[in-house]
Amino acid sequence: MSTGANLNTLDAASGDAAPIDEKVLSPDGNHVLIPKESTSDIDEPLRGPNGEEYPTKDELQTLRRVKGPISMIIYTIAFIELCERFAYYGTTAVFVNFISEDLPAGSTTGAGGTYLQAGALGQGQRASTGLTLFNNFWSYLMPLLGGYLADSYWGKYKTIHVAIAVATFGHIILVISAIPPVIKNPQGALGCFSVGLIFFGIGVGFFKANISPMIAEQYEAKQPRAVIKVLKTGERVVVDPVMTISVIYMRYYFCINVGSLVGQISMVYAEKYVGFWLSYTLPTCLFLFCPMILIAFKSKYTRNPPTGSVLGKALALIALAMKGRWSINPIRTIKNMREPGFFERVKPSNIPESERPAWMTFDDHWVDEVRRGLKACSVFVWYPIYWLSYTQMTNNLVSQAATMTLNGVPNDIVNNLDPIALLIFIPICDKLFYPFLRRMGINFTPIKKITVGFALATLSMMIAAITQHYIYMQSPCREISGYGYVDDCREALGLPDDAPESAYKPALSVWIQTPAYILIALAEIAASITGLEYAFTKAPKNMRGLITGVFWFSQAFSAAVSQAFVPLAADPLLVWLYTAIAILSCLGGIGFWFNFITLDKQEEALNALPDSVFKGSKNKDMDLSAIEAAQAEQDKIRHAQGLDKKLTTE
Repeated sequence: MSTGANLNTLDAASGDAAPIDEKVLSPDGNHVLIPKESTSDIDEPLRGPNGEEYPTKDELQTLRRVKGPISMIIYTIAFIELCERFAYYGTTAVFVNFISEDLPAGSTTGAGGTYLQAGALGQGQRASTGLTLFNNFWSYLMPLLGGYLADSYWGKYKTIHVAIAVATFGHIILVISAIPPVIKNPQGALGCFSVGLIFFGIGVGFFKANISPMIAEQYEAKQPRAVIKVLKTGERVVVDPVMTISVIYMRYYFCINVGSLVGQISMVYAEKYVGFWLSYTLPTCLFLFCPMILIAFKSKYTRNPPTGSVLGKALALIALAMKGRWSINPIRTIKNMREPGFFERVKPSNIPESERPAWMTFDDHWVDEVRRGLKACSVFVWYPIYWLSYTQMTNNLVSQAATMTLNGVPNDIVNNLDPIALLIFIPICDKLFYPFLRRMGINFTPIKKITVGFALATLSMMIAAITQHYIYMQSPCREISGYGYVDDCREALGLPDDAPESAYKPALSVWIQTPAYILIALAEIAASITGLEYAFTKAPKNMRGLITGVFWFSQAFSAAVSQAFVPLAADPLLVWLYTAIAILSCLGGIGFWFNFITLDKQEEALNALPDSVFKGSKNKDMDLSAIEAAQAEQDKIRHAQGLDKKLTTE
């Protein structure tokens, strides 16, 4: 993301006087007022095309930063995501019980009523863990393809419509798998369910890769760079677009969890008292609001067009930079990639025109954007470790709840503590905690936030392990099995089906899980929201869908890694499962921080990179000479503001 001003003189950035102005065309097609040099001692502010004032170097360092105005059109996209998340989480909330638990006695729909466990296919915890992990993997693998198609061929708006159509088809197949005539044949229903997951995941993935960049682009189109604002109190502040986008993603994530919470709670009760068919049907109906809203506000949205495929050029650029730097030692190869000047030597300006490859049709600034995007991808390489803790919330912690005293509460409703905590703590962070840190002069950068996310995820798994240990120790079946576990404690004790929970379950309320869910929620605020923000602000503009897809793919990769833990996802090994994940999260957080200390110091300079001339296949429609002239002025301003120095010291 570019936050540098499109201005003309180095003197202007320092606040020198400008008695006479001239106009220069900026990359966005606007004219910017450029102060001419003057010998006057009177400082004149830097002003943009609409009279806005840009901050000088000193102002960037000393003035307080605030968010900009957020228009209502942004909230319409957030509401679309709310509907989609209601559909997704309302549907997936009942997957574990649908797959693992047996059909209750006398039920044809899977409903168990107040005292019986809802269930359908009776395939056990390992099967449910495997299929839910596959759903996570598939749903978060597809953003890679969805992001690429949007960037290259369809654009985000059209790709989202395609996603909705495919996901709706998947929803319908899931509904069919849960109707009474199908559910009475568990193997047939499982096959139908599995086919539905394929289409469901494709739609979800295409949607996720594009909806979050699209919401931030609505603000970026109105204010792409930092400006000065004078408050009613007379205080001069910097309206920071990066901070504003961070706030947008916080509120976007708030809407996600409104949809998640309402969807999960309502569908769990629909499953328990009516049947799984209703739990799959109602989310499908609400999902249909998404295309309606998109069409209704189509003319109001900023809809950036596709730019043709640039992925090949990015890969070719990286390959050229790696020429002569490969090593059979992977550590040596990584060090070569991180050495100073790695990308500088492959910038077009540093290669004689006669020696440039035919595919090198871009400019130096696009090389900087690719470098920045590659840095973002290197950050996301660490995310699979973080997601390991998050994934437990959707499968093993749900099963853990079923082994505790529920008192009529459905076991798969307890994980709604996560969205409830998010709805409480997101506003607190947005309105109180983050502003407090800024007033204290603490720059809570994305790298620092993500590191804290790892720490919180570690604590959540530690609590889950301790809880599981006490479930075993206080089991009524401990006399039969030293560690308190048998396949069916109620049956082992010879108790009837309607025996009270206290007779065959440990005297531990399911609400003991609360701290684990709260910590997972806080970890999401620190790491998940920040990851979306990082993907948008660090990606080249013509690769935002793909880089966002890389972010989501980290969750898919984590789901694949989680398959290695499936053998531990059964009694009496669950304590080791949670302990192992806690250790991995702790080591991952430590490694993440020490690996990205230098990158953390470059945060503002990376955000201030000027826009590239290269727009893929759209270049033929642009006045390149005018854009290049304005681009040169951006470089001067960045240099005057000290925003290019940190990048040249690598």
